[in-house]
Amino acid sequence: MKITEVISKSTIAIGLDATSKQDLLEKMTELVSLSGKVRNKSAVLKHIIDREKVMSTGIGKNISLPHAKLPSIDEPVGAIAVLKKPIDFQSLDGEPISICFLLLGIENNVGLHLRLLSKISRLLNNDAFRANVINCKTAGELFSLFEQAEESSV
Repeated sequence: MKITEVISKSTIAIGLDATSKQDLLEKMTELVSLSGKVRNKSAVLKHIIDREKVMSTGIGKNISLPHAKLPSIDEPVGAIAVLKKPIDFQSLDGEPISICFLLLGIENNVGLHLRLLSKISRLLNNDAFRANVINCKTAGELFSLFEQAEESSV
């Protein structure tokens, strides 16, 4: 499955204004719900917050990758935001984050969830790709960036 099958232009935010980790997770939950694939926003937020309590999904290099597997999700869905200003996310490297990619997966399909997390992480850990993400001005531009990256890696 491609990342561009998980996100859509409606689930991409450029210049998202978040004041804290909690605020960001709430806004990302709202954003992903714009996909029409989320039946229970409060369950999504609870799962994401519970996952963060286990270990921060601030993976370093100014990226956070909150994720959860839920019984109320029929297919993987995601949202991505480039923040207006970096925020503290209790990241593993201690640095604030500027990019947040939220991924929700199907509870009984761990393999697909892990493959998608791996693809997203690999792309965002690429310095040139990450710089291009930060420089995107529109949701369409960011969506196209993922499309191009996936086409070139096929």
